[in-house]
This record gives sequence, C-alpha cells and structure tokens, in this order.
Amino acid sequence: MIPVTTCKGQTIALFGLGGSGLATAQALIAGGARVHAFDDNPDRVSQAAKSGVTTADFRELDFATVYALVLAPGVPLTHPKPHWCVELANDANVPIIGDIELFANERNTSAPNSNLVAITGTNGKSTTTALVAHIFSHCGRDVEMGGNIGRAVLTLDEMSNETNYVVECSSYQIDLAPSINPDIGILLNLSSDHLDRHGSMENYAEIKSRLVAGSVRVAIGVDDAYCQKIADCLESDGKEVFRISVKGPVKCGVYSNGEKLISNIDGNETEVAGLEGIASLRGSHNLQNSAAAWIACHLSGLSNEEIQSGLNSFPGLAHRMEVIGSIGHTSFVNDSKATNAESSSMALGSFKNIYWIAGGLAKDAGIEPLRSHFPDVAKAYLVGEAAPEFAAALGNEVAYEISGTIEAAVRHAAKDAGDAKGDSNVVLLSPACASFDQFPNFEARGEAFREAVTRLDGLVPYGETQKW
Repeated sequence: MIPVTTCKGQTIALFGLGGSGLATAQALIAGGARVHAFDDNPDRVSQAAKSGVTTADFRELDFATVYALVLAPGVPLTHPKPHWCVELANDANVPIIGDIELFANERNTSAPNSNLVAITGTNGKSTTTALVAHIFSHCGRDVEMGGNIGRAVLTLDEMSNETNYVVECSSYQIDLAPSINPDIGILLNLSSDHLDRHGSMENYAEIKSRLVAGSVRVAIGVDDAYCQKIADCLESDGKEVFRISVKGPVKCGVYSNGEKLISNIDGNETEVAGLEGIASLRGSHNLQNSAAAWIACHLSGLSNEEIQSGLNSFPGLAHRMEVIGSIGHTSFVNDSKATNAESSSMALGSFKNIYWIAGGLAKDAGIEPLRSHFPDVAKAYLVGEAAPEFAAALGNEVAYEISGTIEAAVRHAAKDAGDAKGDSNVVLLSPACASFDQFPNFEARGEAFREAVTRLDGLVPYGETQKW
C-alpha cells in the first residue's frame, strides 16, 4: 500500500466503495487523513465500516469542512448528469479528484526521482502497459504496474525513487487527475467510446489529451485525426512529441515497416526492433503497442537489445489474442476481450484460415463492420443469443454452424481445422459480443474457451514450442 501522506490531517469525503475505492480509503487513513466514506450500495457501506473505515451519509456531512471529494472513477462526474455527491461538492467549491491524482501528488512528494510511465488510449492501453512493465522486469528493473489494469494504483508497494511505475489511465481516471505529470505520457489512439460519460467525442478527446499535456516527454499515435490534432497542438505549444505510426514514416518517432520498428528519434532512420514470430504481438495494432512500448523503454534508458529481449519473451495478456497452444498445424487463440466488432476486427485482420467462434450478447452493429474479413474465415461457429443474427449476416458468404456453446464450438472447430489442408490454421475465439447472455464477464468466457481447448487430445501448450 502507498500511504497518502499528502492529505495528512485533512478531512476527505470519499464516494464509491468498490475494490479501488475501499483501497483508496485505507491508503488515505494510513497517511493520516480523516476519511468519511459513502456509497449508494448499503452493503458496500457496511463492508467498509467493518474494515475500520468511518462512513457517513454525505447528505448529512458539512462539506465546508471537507478538503476534497475523492470520487471512484465509475461515478458520473459530468454526464449524463453529475452524481448527487458531485453536486454537493460543487455547491461547496470542494475539489473533486480520484486515486490517480492522489498517487501523482504522493509521488511528487515522496519519490520525485522515480520514473512514471502513464498510458492511455481507446484501444491497446492494457497490452502496452503490460508490455512496458514486462520489459522493465525482464531487464531487471524495479517495476510496479497498476491503475486501470491489475492492481488499484494505491495498492502498489510504498514509493521508492528506484521504481519504474507503469500506470494505465482510463478517461474517467484522467478526468479526476488534474495534476498528473508523468515522466513519459503515451496516447495511443482515439475512437468513439464512453460518450455517455463525456457528452461528445470532442470532450472525450480533450480529457484524454490532458495526460500527455501534463507529461514531461510525450509519445502519441498519429494514425487517427484526433490524435494527430493533439500532437500538432502540443508541438505548437513547444512540447517535443514522439510520433507513432503503423501507416508510414513520421518526422520524429517510431513507425513500422512490416514487422519491423523503425526509429528516427536520434535523427537517423534505424531499425530498432522486430516482431517476427512473436505470437503474442501479432497484428498492426500490436505494432502500434510495441512502438509505444519501445519509446517508453528507450526514453527510460534501456538498450535496443534489452527491449528486443523483452518483446521476444512477452507472454501477452489473458483473453487478448492469447495463444493457448497448438495441435499440429492448428493454433488456438483466446480473444474473449473482443466484445464488439471493432475489437474483433483487430484479431480477424491478424490471421488467415480462421475457424471463428463468435457470438454472445450482440452490440448494435453486430458483425456487419467485419464483412471485409469474411474471406479469411474458413468457417464460423456461432454461440449464444446472437447466433441467429450472425448466421443471417454471414449468409452464403461464410460457411457456419450454430454450435450453441463454447465447448461444442471448440470441439467442432478443432476437428474441422485439423482435417483441413494448410500450414497454419487458427481456431479463434473473438466473439464481437458482450458475454452476459451465457457468462458473467469476458474473463469467464475466455476461461471456458481455455478449458475446452486444454481438454483436446494432443494439445501442445504455448511456451513449450515457440513456433507459430
């Protein structure tokens, strides 16, 4: 835990007592703050009280005595309308912040010489965060990873100037962190997301841009118009921006050339890393993630050889294009995190000869946006509530069956792929759907896929052979 000493002696109102909220309350208390916590869920209030956190209904709290309202990121700050506790704080002119802000302030005070890499974007931020942390760890550097991935940021080990902190930040967290000032800030990409919470794409982009605007050194993926504009604006304000592209050369940064990463940061075009044969980093989206990770690690003092070694050994994230193993010429890939068509497009664009397991609780667009990938699908195995809708979309373009369950889909896809000719077939779970019709979350769905695959005869787990 990181005790929040910057709020010592202050009265803090904390709203939202889920996992990160309760951890934040305990970190504040450990640092000497007087915490009054509350939640709309009475069970969470009771649990917090039992753990020693003072609870109080904010409607009975005198906000004139409150130093700050610490808000859980899931609680609406502005849209669709401010939560009632936000309105109370606004009426009393009380600052509203989150756990990332507390972390940033504590770091500035307790470990100002530590290295903070903060990463955001619409897609790829979890993979990039995990990849940066893995490379640091693989090279023997002290590293702590958290934020919107894995551990809540204030549950990391106590602050040290020797530590590299790698923190994933969501738009909700950035909106509550006005003072965040990473040594290296990365903005990967921007596309429409969370507009119900931010009101418009312009507001969403502006919030995301705050992370890099406050950073000492900045890397931005410039393959979309919003990020390109942010990069240009920051440069016009005098900030040096390292650009990232998977579409072609950039004036100062890293871009991809097939499966190679090319840097011109130091003034010369130099091949600095390669992703050939790294199954956990297939696809153009992972070229972008890897380029961002390379910049973060290069700016942190790692050599090209150290970074390449870290890339080579990266196991990937569970449920995000995770290679489970192979049987003969067929590989099995778990991409359960793909809960919409845009996410599935990344996986489908990374393979040929795909035996595609799809379905669940469909999103509005269904699989229509994936039509350009249909020629690469040998057969589809449809599961869950969306199966009839997806079958109609596939029509006569793609062979399909309605398998019903993940287990049946795995068995049938494995047999069909095994019987097929070709050097490289892929049984791919990339549902393009939410999981809630059959599973509580995408993790449970991915585990069901993993268990079904591991029951297949002859499976060689990934890692026992590095061949793809």
